[in-house]
Amino acid sequence: MRLSLQTSNIEETTTFAKSLLDMGERKVGGLNDGETIIDIPDDIVITDSSDPFGSLTAFVYPSIIENANNPMFFQERAILAPKNEIVQEANNCLLSLFPGDGKEYLTSDSLCHSDSVHDDFDESLYSPDILNGLRPLGLPIHKLVLKVDVPVILLRNSDHKYELCNGTRLRVIALGKRVIEAEIISRSNIGKHTFIPRMSLTLSDKRIPFTFQRRQFPLAVCFAMTINKSQGQSLSNVGLFFRQPVFTHGQLYVALSRVKSRDGLKILILDNECNLTNKTSNAVFKEVFGNL
Repeated sequence: MRLSLQTSNIEETTTFAKSLLDMGERKVGGLNDGETIIDIPDDIVITDSSDPFGSLTAFVYPSIIENANNPMFFQERAILAPKNEIVQEANNCLLSLFPGDGKEYLTSDSLCHSDSVHDDFDESLYSPDILNGLRPLGLPIHKLVLKVDVPVILLRNSDHKYELCNGTRLRVIALGKRVIEAEIISRSNIGKHTFIPRMSLTLSDKRIPFTFQRRQFPLAVCFAMTINKSQGQSLSNVGLFFRQPVFTHGQLYVALSRVKSRDGLKILILDNECNLTNKTSNAVFKEVFGNL
């Protein structure tokens, strides 16, 4: 559907659309079910061995500093990666390109005392330093560093009236002590300014043997985002950063199908020795399609 909007080269668009569907339905890369290794066409793979990540960012965000105050510039561009740690590294790298020192916001973390009802629960084992070091999915990080003009993404529903929901992208306008002013750059209220306050967010995760509360701005820098977070978005320029391969069903298809045209796609793939390659993993489990 995204590609059908492109009319500049119908034959190329049709071919690209078919290749995406074949990849999503596991019709390429062999007949075996599950994970397989596929070849990515050379013309969309980053081949600059001297500075591969720099080449990827230059494609997705050309002249980024000069265009930083243009909200439309960030609206349809993103770097996508399979895992949060890779996304964080990419965001830190691009954030460092912006002039000046970033404003640092630290969380206030505390245990929820309802967990201390058990006689054997020792709160002293979970000091603020321990809680600060936790990076659970869905919660902002302990040390959030922001700069003016940097794109961010909301991690929690904030204001349904203005569609300030989880996944809304914004551009930072001003950094205050208690609120952050930002301009909406996605969904239906593009161009409107809003103020984001700190929020008290509670996490209950079976992997963590207690519940704790984190008070922080519900934001994350979003030059790059995870593939899962990008679902539903249509983007003009997409850079895929595969320092590690995809690991869940249909993840590669989701990543590739975010882009509106083949010309707006570049992929950086590294093997286990961090060498450039044009091969990557595609995970498709055919039983998922069994009842469709």
